[in-house]
Amino acid sequence: MDIYIFGQQWVNGLVLGSTYGLIAVGYTMVYGIIGMINFAHGEIYMISAYLTAIFLALFTALGIHSLPVVLLGVLVLTVLFTALYGWSVERIAYRPLRHSNRLAPLISAIGMSLILQNYIRISQGARNQGVPPLLEGVFRIPAESLDHRFIQITYLQSLIVVVAFASMALLTWIIQRTALGRACRATQQDRVMANLLGIHTDRIISLVFVMGASMAAVAGILVTLNYGSFDFYVGFLMGIKAFTAAVLGGIGSLPGAMLGGVVLGLAESFFAGFVNSDYKDVFAFSLLILFLIFRPSGFLGVPEVEKV
Repeated sequence: MDIYIFGQQWVNGLVLGSTYGLIAVGYTMVYGIIGMINFAHGEIYMISAYLTAIFLALFTALGIHSLPVVLLGVLVLTVLFTALYGWSVERIAYRPLRHSNRLAPLISAIGMSLILQNYIRISQGARNQGVPPLLEGVFRIPAESLDHRFIQITYLQSLIVVVAFASMALLTWIIQRTALGRACRATQQDRVMANLLGIHTDRIISLVFVMGASMAAVAGILVTLNYGSFDFYVGFLMGIKAFTAAVLGGIGSLPGAMLGGVVLGLAESFFAGFVNSDYKDVFAFSLLILFLIFRPSGFLGVPEVEKV
């Protein structure tokens, strides 16, 4: 096996998997709190890509060219506005249907996904959009000394991996160690009892949607800056892949979301590098089917126990 190709595909898979993991957090948090899948979450990620381009253009128009200031400003503004979209999805598509049967919010979320897609298509146009490269440079790791080949990871790819794992660690700490996290866990376990104990469960559920959307926004910023192009349809496939990652890791588990993302990213990368890149999506969804058959709870998920 060529160590150069193996190492490069490992890097590519880790970067891709970190992105999947960040987006998968939104699925796993919403499912953990209300037991439903937010199928509009991929479009929230897509909107963050457009917001990234809009705020980059805004800073350029204002004559601000300092890279740290631009990156920090884009991060703050994009996360805030994307979180607002996440909050709106919960208020419009989920809260009015919270006490109906489980199928109604699912259909509502799919409808919201189509609305957001077409809203962006009409307002921003159907053509591909792009942003200029901002953070250039690359780390080179020697792979084979004889032919002077290097495994390469760009500064931005390194940033994606670091930010993804740091965000996951921060969010896990919030859920496990803070009063907000305890309120989230109480709402997940028994919403009625949590209300009786003084926890504003509607507010907690809205905050969960906001936190999930914020993580998707971070992923959208990093991926947009890394690849430079996107369109109104980019959220569909990325959302499905992130949902697959959440299922692989164990939906409802935050560390599982990142683990599932990394596993899926590596599996896709190695399949594309050593078998056939045209069928990497088929391979990814085949993994999902196998897990649903043989291990439906995923790597870190806990099987549900039905009380009788």
